[in-house]
Amino acid sequence: MSATHTGHAAKDRTGGTATEVAPEPLTSVLIDGVQVELGELPDLVDLDMPRDGIPAVVDTDPALRRCAAALAAGHGPAAVDTERASGFRYGQRAMLVQIRRDGAGTWLIDPEAFPDLKIIDQALDGVEWILHAASQDLPCLAGVGMWPDRLFDTELAARIAGLPRVGLGAVVESLLGYHLAKEHSAADWSTRPLPEPWLRYAALDVEVLVDLEEELLALLEDSGKLEYARQEFAHLVDSGVPAPRVDPWRRTSGSHTIRNRVQLAAVRDLWQTREKLAEHRDIAPGRLIPDSAIIAAAKGMPTTVPALLALPGFHGRSAKRDAPKWLHAIQTAKNTTDLPPLQLANNAPPPPRVWAERDPAAAARMATARPRLAALSEELNIPAENILTPDHLRRICWRPPAEPTEAAVSAALAELGARPWQIGLTAALLADSIANPDPLEPRKPRHDGDSPA
Repeated sequence: MSATHTGHAAKDRTGGTATEVAPEPLTSVLIDGVQVELGELPDLVDLDMPRDGIPAVVDTDPALRRCAAALAAGHGPAAVDTERASGFRYGQRAMLVQIRRDGAGTWLIDPEAFPDLKIIDQALDGVEWILHAASQDLPCLAGVGMWPDRLFDTELAARIAGLPRVGLGAVVESLLGYHLAKEHSAADWSTRPLPEPWLRYAALDVEVLVDLEEELLALLEDSGKLEYARQEFAHLVDSGVPAPRVDPWRRTSGSHTIRNRVQLAAVRDLWQTREKLAEHRDIAPGRLIPDSAIIAAAKGMPTTVPALLALPGFHGRSAKRDAPKWLHAIQTAKNTTDLPPLQLANNAPPPPRVWAERDPAAAARMATARPRLAALSEELNIPAENILTPDHLRRICWRPPAEPTEAAVSAALAELGARPWQIGLTAALLADSIANPDPLEPRKPRHDGDSPA
């Protein structure tokens, strides 16, 4: 799309060119080769009230049974969304579940009021679910006993369709012509009762999803990408909830700066203490002390409360109240014989920036495959990371099959978890990149004063 307007550079009194005069207002845009006057384009419509009004929150057993019966009697797919209290409460559990289905209307369910929502899962047995950015919602839905048999992810569909912006608000604007307000997305959804503007926002989020699926289906069909999307959706359903991370405390921001095993043990014990306190109080761990405080304490290893509270991040009533617990964690780390290794052993390739030094042949394979994948991405109008997972690209270039035939590369990609459509698009490209890599560009000599790359 290109814009048309008029404008000119002003001349100063000596004949030279002065500063640019502001261009005249935009008058038209080029859309698919057709010049369209802006006056002919419809304005965005503010979507500020659900078509059926704001539903009451389901928080009693009789209301939940009515909800399940209505959803089971509905027809077509079910639009599903969740709201969480990230940054406020412990964990990522759902604080509100929104569902809309034709013939059933919109339902807002408070999952905190029930042991689980398995009755809703049963009501939607065999029904396709429509979600936006499903990977964000599926884990917390699993936490309340819900999991789809089939799904359509509007965010993933927008990526594969080649839309430039894939946030829900942006996709709704570009495909439906609605302005969808998102000002409550980061709110504390554990608030009870939930304010009416928040409920209106939550209901609107699922109201647009069915229409959005229809538009995206048309785009995917027209571009020959529908099968790509279907395989991705099935992969999300079949993969289930990711397994818990090994040593999750190692994700503490700044832990990579720790070079001492006793200090690393302190990071572990402080992190675990914070987790236990946060879970018990149902509060986001970072609201007790930030990661930066854990790193500062591990490096300083204070032995007194004043020394601890003088460290960055140990401020406020909570840090002072829990100071004995933080000191106990530090002392435990000092006395333990269970010192963690500085690095966990894994089979992941090193960062590509060091490949040229460690394995020039692997670096050449990556330097050849990456731009070819980028060219394919541009040709298909699909992000490169969706055509092939970056981790899969790194692994296949770092340790390729002994005989880099297309069949061997296809088998290796399948073992890594690549979908058939991804393998079909990339196996030949990768096989040739592995078998016939372009030579690496000579490394520029470093001079005194040069900073390392």
